[in-house]
Amino acid sequence: MYVIVGLGNPGKDYENTRHNIGFKIIDKIADRYRGQFKKGPHSYLFTKILIESKTACLVKPTSFMNRSGEAVQHFFQYFNIENYLKTLIILDDFSLPFGIIRLRPEGSDGGQKGLKSIIKKIGTEKLPRLRFGIGNDFYDSTAHVLSPFNRNEKKHLMNLISITADAVECFILKGIDETMNIYNKNYLL
Repeated sequence: MYVIVGLGNPGKDYENTRHNIGFKIIDKIADRYRGQFKKGPHSYLFTKILIESKTACLVKPTSFMNRSGEAVQHFFQYFNIENYLKTLIILDDFSLPFGIIRLRPEGSDGGQKGLKSIIKKIGTEKLPRLRFGIGNDFYDSTAHVLSPFNRNEKKHLMNLISITADAVECFILKGIDETMNIYNKNYLL
């Protein structure tokens, strides 16, 4: 089973912030496959879908971003997930310009607190991840990630979410290497 984790913050106050792009992408995939989220036994929502012949579980931690690792760790234990190579963490990245998607098979948290929490709880950096650039032109990183996308960004946002959902499907069907070759680029050039 593939596990696709989208990171974000719970609640209406955060719903349309940059930090919640992981939730938006997970929701897009769930909509494509008519996935219905249900509450897990520990701070997450999840739904199972079938992409061609492959089962994928879409997960949205419902704890705040910096505690995402607790929900992911519980999910892995509850469903007896041991192959992290079939996991993909979707997160926002304020070090990347808006319009860039970057997949990697492993690495550091890069300052992203949700990924940092997951790496700490799981005990490995060998987790595939998809970083969605949310813009790197700001003075205060906290204010930036908790702000909505601006008017110009919103013109491109739905298309970028759709492309990113395509990348997740490619990861499931063709693996991380081929997906990186196809989707790691700036979509606004």
